[in-house]
Amino acid sequence: MPAYWVARSKINNPENYRKYTDLVPDILKKYGGKALSRGGKYQIMEGPEYFERFVVIEFPTMEDAIACFESEEYQAAAAHRRDGSGEVENVIMDGTPGMGNN
Repeated sequence: MPAYWVARSKINNPENYRKYTDLVPDILKKYGGKALSRGGKYQIMEGPEYFERFVVIEFPTMEDAIACFESEEYQAAAAHRRDGSGEVENVIMDGTPGMGNN
């Protein structure tokens, strides 16, 4: 069953944040990740308008998604945004179909 990274970010230092975003595509590919939506137009329908960038990445499995996030390569890349260059919320969720499958 596929799994998804759903991330929201606020970029505080675009130049340094780019050091992170330049590294991520190759890391995702190594773990079977495929960006379904990254950046682009959005509209906040409910909640605070704090975050300004939204990302959805599909992985073959939950295990692949977690392994990618916890990998040394990803953690090293994320250090470029964790220095205050960006603020991110990241959730990994499985692709359980349908509503009401709580």
